[in-house]
Amino acid sequence: MQFSACIEMLFVAESPNFVRRIGMARDAGVAAFEFWRWIDKDVDAIEIAIKATGLPLSGLVAEPMVPLTDPARHSGFLEGLEKSIKVAQRLGAKVLIAQAGDDLPGRSRAEQRAAIESCLGRAADVLRGSGVKLALEPLNTLVDHQGYYLHSTVEALDIIDAVNRPDEIAILYDLYHSMVMGEKTQDVLAGRVDRVAHIHVADHPGRHQPGTGELPLAEALEWLFANGYSGRVGLEYVPVGPTLASLEQTRRELVR
Repeated sequence: MQFSACIEMLFVAESPNFVRRIGMARDAGVAAFEFWRWIDKDVDAIEIAIKATGLPLSGLVAEPMVPLTDPARHSGFLEGLEKSIKVAQRLGAKVLIAQAGDDLPGRSRAEQRAAIESCLGRAADVLRGSGVKLALEPLNTLVDHQGYYLHSTVEALDIIDAVNRPDEIAILYDLYHSMVMGEKTQDVLAGRVDRVAHIHVADHPGRHQPGTGELPLAEALEWLFANGYSGRVGLEYVPVGPTLASLEQTRRELVR
């Protein structure tokens, strides 16, 4: 199992220097790293650190982060996507992460879903031939993201299937968000694991490292890999204690 350290959360207590965390992740023995926004980062310094450490970048967020539920924001998103693709290619990332945006007042869910599908279809044309996939991320609305439109993994998969551009459009499956919503991985992803471009994990309650809460993360990951998932597992949690100790606990919990 290859782990990808989200350095927006991991190694934060150990260093305020974002770029330095890349080397810390390499030294900790993870297979890759990832982060969120690129527009507020020193991309030149990140590129230098990747070359110096040899640690690959799993993914980052497609910017701007605007609600895909709102057709008025689509043009801006697609213009930004072109820039995000260039950054991803420069840094060697194969996945860009997209969020659906908020559930907009005064608009039906059917209208908003149609808007998301339309935007992703146009995004697929921008992504064609780039070697980069755009992964739509469902989020939980019970703890962390009240008001977010896309809280269902099944609906996210249905949107992806409606767009029907598997080389360009997929989902990011976050076990934490899914399980907080009461979903069972084996049920919501049955027959559709191939739509998953990347995975995130954290435990609940607290969104800390695996083994600190009550979620059956190891069992879900075992099922995912047995049913065709072959990518990395993104560690997107807030460490309890030092990051290195949290990684040791994560390995004990998930690598069986």
